[in-house]
Amino acid sequence: MRRAKRAAVGGLIYQVLNRANARLPIFEKEKDYEAFERILEEAIERTDTRLLSYCLMPNHWHLGVQPIENGELSKFTGWLTLTHTQRWHAHRHSTGKGHVYQGRFKSFLIQDDLHFITVSRYVERRRYELA
Repeated sequence: MRRAKRAAVGGLIYQVLNRANARLPIFEKEKDYEAFERILEEAIERTDTRLLSYCLMPNHWHLGVQPIENGELSKFTGWLTLTHTQRWHAHRHSTGKGHVYQGRFKSFLIQDDLHFITVSRYVERRRYELA
Protein backbone atom coordinates (compact mmCIF):
# COMPACT_ATOMS: atom_id res chain seq x y z
CA MET A 1 0.00 0.00 0.00
CA ARG A 2 1.32 3.43 -0.90
CA ARG A 3 1.67 5.99 1.83
CA ALA A 4 -0.35 9.16 1.68
CA LYS A 5 1.26 12.24 0.21
CA ARG A 6 2.03 15.01 2.64
CA ALA A 7 -0.08 18.10 2.30
CA ALA A 8 2.51 20.88 2.34
CA VAL A 9 1.29 24.22 1.11
CA GLY A 10 3.84 26.54 -0.45
CA GLY A 11 4.48 29.85 1.27
CA LEU A 12 3.85 28.48 4.78
CA ILE A 13 6.55 27.81 7.36
CA TYR A 14 7.35 24.35 8.73
CA GLN A 15 9.57 22.85 11.37
CA VAL A 16 11.20 19.76 9.90
CA LEU A 17 13.28 17.15 11.69
CA ASN A 18 14.74 13.73 11.20
CA ARG A 19 16.51 11.38 13.59
CA ALA A 20 19.22 8.79 13.10
CA ASN A 21 18.31 5.14 13.14
CA ALA A 22 18.61 3.62 16.63
CA ARG A 23 19.65 7.06 17.91
CA LEU A 24 23.15 6.44 16.62
CA PRO A 25 25.30 9.47 15.79
CA ILE A 26 25.22 10.73 12.21
CA PHE A 27 27.51 13.66 12.96
CA GLU A 28 30.65 12.51 14.75
CA LYS A 29 33.17 15.16 13.76
CA GLU A 30 33.20 18.70 12.41
CA LYS A 31 33.57 17.47 8.81
CA ASP A 32 30.31 15.51 9.13
CA TYR A 33 28.44 18.70 10.03
CA GLU A 34 30.13 20.60 7.20
CA ALA A 35 29.22 17.89 4.67
CA PHE A 36 25.56 18.03 5.71
CA GLU A 37 25.57 21.83 5.46
CA ARG A 38 26.87 21.57 1.88
CA ILE A 39 24.07 19.14 1.01
CA LEU A 40 21.58 21.47 2.70
CA GLU A 41 22.83 24.35 0.51
CA GLU A 42 22.40 22.19 -2.60
CA ALA A 43 18.84 21.27 -1.58
CA ILE A 44 18.00 24.96 -1.12
CA GLU A 45 19.41 25.81 -4.55
CA ARG A 46 17.49 22.97 -6.21
CA THR A 47 14.10 24.03 -4.87
CA ASP A 48 14.32 27.68 -3.78
CA THR A 49 13.08 26.64 -0.33
CA ARG A 50 13.88 29.32 2.24
CA LEU A 51 15.94 28.15 5.21
CA LEU A 52 14.95 30.23 8.25
CA SER A 53 16.75 28.37 11.05
CA TYR A 54 18.52 25.09 11.60
CA CYS A 55 20.31 23.03 14.19
CA LEU A 56 22.43 19.93 13.66
CA MET A 57 22.81 17.65 16.65
CA PRO A 58 24.84 14.44 16.90
CA ASN A 59 21.90 12.14 16.09
CA HIS A 60 19.30 14.41 14.44
CA TRP A 61 18.57 17.79 12.93
CA HIS A 62 15.90 20.50 12.98
CA LEU A 63 15.09 22.95 10.19
CA GLY A 64 12.78 25.92 9.99
CA VAL A 65 11.86 26.18 6.30
CA GLN A 66 9.45 27.92 3.98
CA PRO A 67 8.82 26.05 0.72
CA ILE A 68 7.73 28.34 -2.10
CA GLU A 69 5.58 25.93 -4.16
CA ASN A 70 2.94 23.41 -3.09
CA GLY A 71 4.57 20.00 -2.59
CA GLU A 72 8.06 21.48 -2.45
CA LEU A 73 8.63 20.48 1.19
CA SER A 74 8.64 16.77 0.31
CA LYS A 75 10.83 17.35 -2.73
CA PHE A 76 13.30 19.43 -0.69
CA THR A 77 13.47 17.16 2.34
CA GLY A 78 13.34 13.95 0.33
CA TRP A 79 16.31 15.03 -1.77
CA LEU A 80 18.16 16.25 1.34
CA THR A 81 17.79 13.00 3.29
CA LEU A 82 18.38 10.71 0.31
CA THR A 83 21.50 12.57 -0.78
CA HIS A 84 22.83 12.77 2.77
CA THR A 85 22.24 9.04 3.26
CA GLN A 86 23.99 8.14 0.00
CA ARG A 87 27.01 10.35 0.71
CA TRP A 88 27.16 9.26 4.37
CA HIS A 89 27.34 5.59 3.34
CA ALA A 90 29.81 6.28 0.52
CA HIS A 91 32.14 8.13 2.89
CA ARG A 92 32.01 5.30 5.42
CA HIS A 93 32.11 2.51 2.80
CA SER A 94 28.92 1.14 4.34
CA THR A 95 26.54 1.13 1.38
CA GLY A 96 23.93 -1.59 1.86
CA LYS A 97 24.49 -1.83 5.61
CA GLY A 98 21.22 -0.32 6.83
CA HIS A 99 19.31 2.88 7.24
CA VAL A 100 20.80 6.17 8.37
CA TYR A 101 17.44 7.66 9.39
CA GLN A 102 14.81 5.89 11.48
CA GLY A 103 12.06 6.88 9.07
CA ARG A 104 10.53 9.65 7.03
CA PHE A 105 11.13 13.18 8.13
CA LYS A 106 8.62 14.79 10.44
CA SER A 107 7.17 18.20 9.69
CA PHE A 108 4.97 20.54 11.67
CA LEU A 109 3.17 23.56 10.30
CA ILE A 110 4.06 26.78 12.08
CA GLN A 111 0.70 28.23 13.10
CA ASP A 112 1.42 31.92 13.66
CA ASP A 113 4.14 34.47 14.45
CA LEU A 114 4.41 33.50 18.13
CA HIS A 115 4.71 29.84 17.20
CA PHE A 116 7.44 30.75 14.66
CA ILE A 117 9.40 32.68 17.29
CA THR A 118 9.04 29.84 19.80
CA VAL A 119 10.21 27.19 17.33
CA SER A 120 13.09 29.34 16.09
CA ARG A 121 14.24 29.99 19.65
CA TYR A 122 14.10 26.29 20.40
CA VAL A 123 16.10 25.40 17.29
CA GLU A 124 18.71 28.10 17.83
CA ARG A 125 18.99 27.42 21.58
CA ARG A 126 19.72 23.75 20.86
CA ARG A 127 22.43 24.87 18.47
CA TYR A 128 24.23 26.84 21.19
CA GLU A 129 23.81 24.17 23.84
CA LEU A 130 26.02 21.95 21.71
CA ALA A 131 28.73 24.53 21.09
